[in-house]
Amino acid sequence: MNIIVYTKTRCSWSAKVMTYLKEQGLPFEERDIIKNPEYKKEVEAKSGQSESPTLDIDGVIVPDAGVEDVVKALANR
Repeated sequence: MNIIVYTKTRCSWSAKVMTYLKEQGLPFEERDIIKNPEYKKEVEAKSGQSESPTLDIDGVIVPDAGVEDVVKALANR
């Protein structure tokens, strides 16, 4: 499984989602859209917005996600 988490620096929602993924033992790549403008362009192209966190789970985009959204997306894959 390939998971990319698009975050913003110091975003508490992002921190909660990444903590959940770590607790589940799911590897992911964090891409901070504030520190790297290319990541912002990338997430906007994938999702049409730049809210944080947005996840790309094997090509399934979960925009502006909370932990509950991530749980549901993982269950549906």
